[in-house]
Amino acid sequence: MGEPERRSDRVLVEQFRAGDREAFTALYRPHFPSVYRFAFYMTGDRTRAGEITQDVFVWLVYHPDEFDAERGDLGAFLGGVARKFLLRQQRSERRWMPFDDAATPRLVESARGNLVSEMEREQEAAQLRQAIAALPVRYREAVVLCDLEAKSYEEAATLLGCAMGTVRSRLHRARELLVRKFQGKKEGLRCL
Repeated sequence: MGEPERRSDRVLVEQFRAGDREAFTALYRPHFPSVYRFAFYMTGDRTRAGEITQDVFVWLVYHPDEFDAERGDLGAFLGGVARKFLLRQQRSERRWMPFDDAATPRLVESARGNLVSEMEREQEAAQLRQAIAALPVRYREAVVLCDLEAKSYEEAATLLGCAMGTVRSRLHRARELLVRKFQGKKEGLRCL
């Protein structure tokens, strides 16, 4: 009739546990993009995001028994694994990325009003990614999950292991910090 029904993640994980390498490939293809996006949004660095993503799937190769389909779907599970790798990496670097003016990008106001070139849009997107990466981790996670990954408050709370109200308040505070940073830069440009 149509194309064959995609096997469920649960079945694929069971087949992989039994030694089916093609089952792992079938798991990797649909889940790789979301794990990579999460890591990229959290780090703001394509290379580090690629490394984290690779670490997540290598970890899955060695720990397929850790996934329990009764507790949730594989996408959320892999997101949690990526989050743990990111936190471990941050702890090992033993540095905190300051959220100060040095790390804040400049917004470029277009002289043409609403018509902004593609290059300027890309630059502004890069500046926003940099600003998000400069947020403290608890706020960055809320922005990445809810605003960039379009997860519900409930999904984000489950993934972060906190209450839904906590996710909402972190998201509110993160947005406040971002707005304040960009408004401060715009006002500084107007004074010049």
